[in-house]
Amino acid sequence: MRVDNRLDARRADGVPMRPLACERCAAEVLVRKSSWQQTSVQWTARATAACAERDAADGTSGTGGTEGAFEGCRSLRDTIREAALRGRIEVVDPAGPGPEPRA
Repeated sequence: MRVDNRLDARRADGVPMRPLACERCAAEVLVRKSSWQQTSVQWTARATAACAERDAADGTSGTGGTEGAFEGCRSLRDTIREAALRGRIEVVDPAGPGPEPRA
């Protein structure tokens, strides 16, 4: 039996991950915004296949391959930021520096 010694208190506050669709490609992921600096994103196979930026990065026509480097979807990041600013997803710990103003 494997014992995991990591302490994971992310859900101790009762705030679950929430579904959120990217405004660009409608890929729906699960999101949890613990603070303005930390966001958890859970990708499904369907979201991976639908993400235009992921597809462009790995060049596998939506098959979710690992040939290219994918460091994140800018469109999804912007969607999450806007959702947090508009209150569509909760920022669990809003203390500390908030989002930077848009240029």
